[in-house]
Amino acid sequence: MATSIRESAMNYLARREHSRLELEKKLAGKGLDKKEISVALDRLMTDGLLSDARFAESFVNARIQRGNGPVKIQAELKQRGVDDVIISQYLNLPEADWYEQARQVRCKRFGEILPGEFEQRIRQTRFLQQRGFTHEQINRALKVD
Repeated sequence: MATSIRESAMNYLARREHSRLELEKKLAGKGLDKKEISVALDRLMTDGLLSDARFAESFVNARIQRGNGPVKIQAELKQRGVDDVIISQYLNLPEADWYEQARQVRCKRFGEILPGEFEQRIRQTRFLQQRGFTHEQINRALKVD
């Protein structure tokens, strides 16, 4: 049974990276024994085939491409069972310029011209908040350089 659990987990991992918690939930949903799942996932981690760090890296990159900010990405990673240390490691990479990301997301949606009216500024602020940017990042995205 453990080999079929391993095979099922490998099939999931062949499609995309998963966090350990995601795989546990998917395999448990198939009605498999939780202890056997845990043993199989421990072996996959030992073998280097399952890695929350690798999952976090690919997840953060994918969410940045979607235009999401660090607050939203952090919440999604926590929901998927990724450790806080790993989350901060990948959200605080030097190449992740969240201020520039917020500016680009705003410009893509609303254009280069900054909002002149209060209502437009509020609308753009709300949009960036929903995308998961901090107030500081949003304020900088809405200011003239």
